[in-house]
Amino acid sequence: MRDTIRLTGVRARGHHGVFDHERADGQDFVVDVAVEVDARAASGSDDLDETVHYGVLAEQVVAEIERDPVDLIETLAERIAAAVLTHRAALATEVTVHKPQAPITVPFSDVSITIRRSRGAVGPDARDEEEE
Repeated sequence: MRDTIRLTGVRARGHHGVFDHERADGQDFVVDVAVEVDARAASGSDDLDETVHYGVLAEQVVAEIERDPVDLIETLAERIAAAVLTHRAALATEVTVHKPQAPITVPFSDVSITIRRSRGAVGPDARDEEEE
């Protein structure tokens, strides 16, 4: 059985993108994270060590957004997923990176990428287990 912890709308400024002005000026990125856990141990023991501490996770997401720039939001999403899966209780994750200020020449509300990763399936060559 899997349960889900969600963080929605984690916002931080990053310098990601393929254009020089994106790297120089930066822009806001918004991240949504869903973490699959089995919450039975944590709910039975009432012990934070048996689950994913969402405050710590939020800080990790911000740190990933703020660290060294990458060209693609796909790469940023992959880095965030890898950070999520460092938590012992995390079985899988779904990460959405929104780039609402992307340099697009037509009116738009948002651009985003959503990736799904599970333990043992993280990295640029990984595929979600459901796809196999």
